[in-house]
Amino acid sequence: MNQLNQLELQNLRHLIGSHQTMSRKLTDYANQCQDPQIKQMFQQSAQSAQQNVQRLMTFL
Repeated sequence: MNQLNQLELQNLRHLIGSHQTMSRKLTDYANQCQDPQIKQMFQQSAQSAQQNVQRLMTFL
């Protein structure tokens, strides 16, 4: 794979940070939920965001 230029690296770091924040927020929302279906939806979304972080990290 080719080397990333500065702009691509900056964008990748921004995306990783955004997905990490999203995962944390969704986990917090899930922990506050009383409805089991909504709680599960938040948990699944948080897991998906964390998986995206892992995928994006492979490009670094």
